[in-house]
Amino acid sequence: MNIKNTFHEFSRENWKKLSTNAGTALTSAELEKMKSIGDVIDLDDVVEVYLPLVKYIEQNRTNYLKNREKKNQFLDCPCTPRAPFIIGIAGSVAVGKTTVARLLKELLSETHTVEMITTDGFLYPNEELARRGIMSRKGFPESYDMRALMDFLSEVKLGRKAYAPTYSHEQYDVIENEKIVIDSPDILIVEGINVFQLPTGQHMFMSEFFDFNIYVDASVKNIEKWYVERFEALLNSETTSGPYLELAAQPREKAIEHAYKVWQTVNLVNLLEYIEPTKPRADAIVHKGAGHFIDKILIKKY
Repeated sequence: MNIKNTFHEFSRENWKKLSTNAGTALTSAELEKMKSIGDVIDLDDVVEVYLPLVKYIEQNRTNYLKNREKKNQFLDCPCTPRAPFIIGIAGSVAVGKTTVARLLKELLSETHTVEMITTDGFLYPNEELARRGIMSRKGFPESYDMRALMDFLSEVKLGRKAYAPTYSHEQYDVIENEKIVIDSPDILIVEGINVFQLPTGQHMFMSEFFDFNIYVDASVKNIEKWYVERFEALLNSETTSGPYLELAAQPREKAIEHAYKVWQTVNLVNLLEYIEPTKPRADAIVHKGAGHFIDKILIKKY
C-alpha cells in the first residue's frame, strides 16, 4: 500500500496552524517527567504537534459518542455499553511511544478521565519465555499472552472492570502480582509495538478494539541510534537490575556491541516483519526526524 495515496501529509508548519489553542499550562519540568528514557521533547512540540492532535482526537471521540447514541436509539435499547474511547499507539522499540502516550494522557485528562496501559505487561514472564525456548524472540508476536490481552480489551469494550499486568524495563520482566485496574474511564490509551497486529489464532486485529490509532514513525537508522542510546542510559541507571545489571559490569564497548547485536537480530527483524507492516492501520502517523524532532503528521484520508 502506498502511504502517500492513503494519508494526507502535513508539514509541522502547516499542522500547527490547525490548533486554536495558543499555549499549554504544562511546564518544562512536568514535561521532563513524562518523557521516556532517551526521548527528546519540549513545549514547542506540545503546542505545535500535540494540541492539534488532541483537537482531532476530540472530534473523533465526539463522533464516536454520537454514533453510539444513534445506534442505541435505532435499536431501541442500550445495546452498546458505555465503554472507553480507546486510543492505540504503535511503533518500534525506542521510537518514543511511551512519551506520546503519557503526554496525550496528560492533555486529555484536563477534560476527561484517562487511563493508560502498555502491552508489555502481557509479555510472558521471562521464566515462561525460557521454558518455551523463545527468550531470544522476546517482543515477537509469540512472546505475548495474546489471549489474555484480547480478553482484557474485550472486557474494557464491554464496559467492565478489567485488570492489566505491569512490566518493568529496568527489571526486563513482568512484575509478579502487580495489576493496573481499568474501570470504565472516558478514554483508555493502549501503547505497544503489537497493538495493530493480528494475533496468532485470532480472527480479528487488535486495532478493531480501538477507536483511534496512532503510529509513531522514524527511519530505521534513527531508531537504531535511539535504541542504543536508551540501552546505554539503562546501563547507567541507578535502578538497573536483571540483565542490564550484568551488562553494566562488563566493559562498556562490549555492552554496546551487545546492544547493536540485539538490535540487528531481534528488534530490527521484529520492526520490518511485524511492526512496520501495520502502519497503514493508523489514523494518524507522527513522524520523527533526527533528534526525535517531529517533522510531519500524516492523517488517513478515509
